Amino acid sequence: MTSGARPVILLIAALCLAGCAMVQPAAQPEPSGNTAVQALLNKAHGQAAAGRMDDAGANLERALRIEPRNPVLWQELARLRLDQGQYRQAENLAAKSNALAGGNRYLQAENWRVIGEARNRRGDLEGARTAFKKAEE
Repeated sequence: MTSGARPVILLIAALCLAGCAMVQPAAQPEPSGNTAVQALLNKAHGQAAAGRMDDAGANLERALRIEPRNPVLWQELARLRLDQGQYRQAENLAAKSNALAGGNRYLQAENWRVIGEARNRRGDLEGARTAFKKAEE
């Protein structure tokens, strides 16, 4: 092998290995270490799955009274309101979650997706595009 070919081969090998590297997505945040909050969240999930959206919302609101600065709970309530067709409230709740999320990019991206979907369902297509774009940043 010539001395000029060696750097090219090493460069190609390095690029191939870099292409194999996987970026691990941010882990989904845990909703709470508080057993009462976790019980309310689990109950709300079961109620929502059974179509009892109002009961699920009430339990999420109870959990938020215990942990009002928990961004995961705000996001859960935002998703529920989206499913209930309360699009403006879903958008506002997701924005509240983002304000509390700190540097949690996973949660922020999920919130931007809720905001995007709420805007889309309200017919604000430009606003939806903007939100979905922020979810991908």
